[in-house]
Formats: sequence, structure tokens, C-alpha cells
Amino acid sequence: MTPQDTPEKSIPLKIIPLGGLGEIGLNMTVFEYDGVILVVDSGLMFPEDYMLGVDIVIPDYEYLRENKERVAGIVLTHCHEDHIGALPFLLKDIPAPVYATPFTIALVSHKLEEKDLLSRVDLHKIKPRESFSIGPFHIEFVRASHSVVDGVSLAIRTPAGLIVHTGDFKITHGQLDDEATDVSRLAQLGEEGVLALLSDSTNAEKEGYTLSESEIGATLEKAVRDSSGRVIVALFASNVPRLAQIVNIAAKTGKKIVFNGRSIEVSMRIAQELGYINVPPGMQIDVSEVKNYEDNEVLLVTTGSQGEPMSALARVAAGAHKQIKIRDGDTVILSSKFIPGNEKAITGIINNLYRRGAEVIYEKISAIHVSGHAFREELKLMMHLTRPRYFMPVHGEYRHLLHHARLAEKVGIPKNRILLAQNGNVINFMDEVGWIGESVDTGRTFVDGKGIGDVGRKVLKDRRALSEHGMVVATMVLDFDTGVVIYGPELLSRGFVFEDEKGHLLQDAQCVIMDAVEQLDLSGPDRIPLIEAATQQALRRFFNYVIRRRPVIVPLVLEV
Repeated sequence: MTPQDTPEKSIPLKIIPLGGLGEIGLNMTVFEYDGVILVVDSGLMFPEDYMLGVDIVIPDYEYLRENKERVAGIVLTHCHEDHIGALPFLLKDIPAPVYATPFTIALVSHKLEEKDLLSRVDLHKIKPRESFSIGPFHIEFVRASHSVVDGVSLAIRTPAGLIVHTGDFKITHGQLDDEATDVSRLAQLGEEGVLALLSDSTNAEKEGYTLSESEIGATLEKAVRDSSGRVIVALFASNVPRLAQIVNIAAKTGKKIVFNGRSIEVSMRIAQELGYINVPPGMQIDVSEVKNYEDNEVLLVTTGSQGEPMSALARVAAGAHKQIKIRDGDTVILSSKFIPGNEKAITGIINNLYRRGAEVIYEKISAIHVSGHAFREELKLMMHLTRPRYFMPVHGEYRHLLHHARLAEKVGIPKNRILLAQNGNVINFMDEVGWIGESVDTGRTFVDGKGIGDVGRKVLKDRRALSEHGMVVATMVLDFDTGVVIYGPELLSRGFVFEDEKGHLLQDAQCVIMDAVEQLDLSGPDRIPLIEAATQQALRRFFNYVIRRRPVIVPLVLEV
């Protein structure tokens, strides 16, 4: 049966990814049925190298703004920034109710309180295996193991069929704690009949299974015991399971523990309030008390594992932290992966730590981090458990999606039932038939300070030109009545040197401007725009020809 063969009275289920396909981060997916919209996740990504001056990047959710009256709810799979970071921006425009697990709700509440949005939003705490309804969507939370607590997959029952959205997950053998992926429930959903599986593709290129947290714990404990000085552990603040491991290691080795860094302190407070971490009485001390203990009695937990310039670890590495100064014998452990794009910043911090006498342990030389995303054998297991009629890879760059799609075909899902979509595609399901239809506009919105979306590609292009070639300001003053140049052209540069082997570049540039101006008809009322355009064009050609540089040209013409 083709889409054209379906009865006219049928209503399609639409799934529209607004972010997260073909990229790492920006995860946001729209589910739409009979005019009701459900949003799953609202994530950000950190700027890439060419996005100069941009603080964060969020999805372009203009489609949701245009249909804001139809947005019935927002569901969050877990608390990582690439899944919740854009939520405050989305809720300013669309104050829909939010549904998530208790730990995720606690972190979201903190974010919304900082933005003065908390009182405007209805937050609903949902535990795994609990269900709730949003319009025609009946949603069940299914426990998913990840590098945070309270992560879930979603079983979304719709009139068109059951959709399973994995969120970020892994399936680690031998993990029997409360955070293990609920494989038995996934198998039950498979028995019920899954129309489509939307599955995390981040590690679709990696063979085998992810390491278990117990293996990482043993490596961390050995590193702590072997250190003769203080131990500093840097990690993601949201990695509560790792924080709990470190607390247990500190207790076993008899060390005092310090949590330094705002995000770490917030995560620890919430984790202790919700009972995920228990710090023995008297073990936790303030960073100001470190000087009262011997070096081998202290374990510090901090932020900055990704080389963030203002993080506590960056300040320690630069010697700029007020209370923590690296000494010979100290051990610094970066218990996280190197996120692509951050390698240069991270290695810079590692080098500075070595220069100050620390021993540094990181993923390149030791197994001190385990991925929160399923490897290929776990991805195959997810497909076997749920046995979907259709398969759609999500969360990853195009190569990840493609490898995941090929893996699904090897598992036995027919190629015509594997939907390799991209952001903006509308994926339709009706009468058990799925297909990729039309598209909606989507993209990226740059957040720069308090500006949201006002930085476009032209601005980024100018910033890049400024960073690479500098800027030249050309100033001239005209007689208002005659249009004759009575001052200038005067040239001022920043990040650009007016020198060549003959030393005549500045004088030549002034002559180029005057030659260009003399060819213009300045009798009309629009002479200033004419002069500015001619100056910009003439200087651009001149600098490119003479010294192969392309500075930003800013003409400034005044009349008196």
C-alpha cells in the first residue's frame, strides 16, 4: 500500500525533527496528530569554531511559534544540555506544560528560576513505568541507562500506532541497579507491536558493547590510591552516577571531598535531596578548608573537563584559582570524553597542568570514562527487543545515522522501512504505512549575549574576516554644497598593518580612494552611498591584489 492508497478519512501521525539529525546536539522532535503537537526534548549545541562570538546555538523552532496554540506539552528524556538547554528560550515563546523525571525537573526548575520563568510553567514529575496523556498521545516513561540519572526512553501510543523513542541510552551487561535500561519493558512493548523505533545513533560506528561503570570505578579508585598528593577530578556536573562513585571512593580511601564549581554544587545539592548520593557526615569540606589538611587527605571534584575558559579547572591550570594551586604530586583526572571541537582547549589545559607539576589522567591514556551511548551490539539488541515495523535513526551526524540505518538492514528490517530523515522532514504514518513527505523550515538560531537570532551568517562571515584580516576604516569629509572632499581620506586600521616591502601601501590606498571618487557624479542627493560603495570596492580590490588580504572595509563619509 502506498500513501496515495490510504483512505481520505485517515489522519496521519506526523513526526518532524527540528534538530538532532545530521548533527550532535540541538535535539528537538515534534509529534503531531489531528492538530495536537507534542514536543520531545529542547536541546542546544555549543558553537563550532566558525561561530565567532556566539555563546550557544538552539534549534530554529519557527514552526512551533507559528503553531503555538496547538503545542499541548513538552516531554524531556533526560537532563543533558543537548536535550534541555534550549528549553528556557522555547518556554518564553510557548509556555506549554513540561513532563520529565524528578531529577530532570529539579535541574530544569533551577534553570527556569534563573530566567524568571519558573512561575509561568507547569512542571510535572513522572517516574519510569508511569504513564500520562497529552491530547491523543499516551506516553509511558521507560528507564534508560545513560551517563545521568533518571534518563528515560518513551513509549508513545498514538491512534496511528506505538512509537518508541529511545532518547540517549546504553544497555550494559551485568548492570542490575535501579538505573539499568528496562529491557523487560522494552521486550513487552515489542510483543505489543511497535510501529516505529526512533533510536540514538551517536555510537553507531563503534563495535561491541560499552564498558560497565564498575570497570571505570576500579580505574578511578586505583588512580586515587596511587596519588601521593591531592586528587582533582573534573567531569560533567550532570553525571550523577560518576559523582556517586567518586564519593564512595573518597569514603573508602579516607579522604575529605570538596565540590567546587557552580554547576557541580547544584547537581550535588539536587542529587542529595533526591537520595541519589549520600555523603557521610563530616566528609565534605569547603574549598577554603583545603589548606587545613595534608595533600593526600583531599579529593576535589570540579568542572572544566571540556576546557571551558572560565571553569574552575581552567583557572587552576592557569594558576588563577584563588584557593587551589597545583603542586608537585597532585593528580588531575579528566573523567569525561573529549567532545569534538573541544580538543584544542582541553589539551591546552592538560599541558598547563603538566607544566605546574601535576600528573594528568585522561581518556587518551586510561579508561576513566565510559560512554553513555549504546555501541553496535546494544543498538542491535534494542531492535531485537522492540521489533519495530519501521526504523528511524536519530541523534547523530549523517555518518552515524547512515551506519545505524545499515545496521538495521543487517538485523533484518527491510530497507524500504528504514527512514533516513533529516531535520525539517515530515515523516508520516497512516494505516501502518510510513513515508517521508514534505518539509518544514528549520535551522539554527545563534544566541549571542542577550541577542537571540540577530546574529546571522553574514555577521559570522564579517567576524571571521575581522579575525583573519582585520579592519580598515576610511574617513572622508565633503563640502555640503559642492561635494568636494575637504578632509581625507584618512585610513585607520585594527588588526591590519599598512606596510609592504616599499612602505607605500598607505599612500597608495589613499590614492586609490581618490581615483575612485573622482570618477563619480556627486551632483545628486545620493552621493554619500555612492562614495561609500566605491571606496569599499576599490580598497577591497586593491588590498587583495597587492597583499592578498581581505580586511573588513568600513567607509565613513560626512558632509559639513
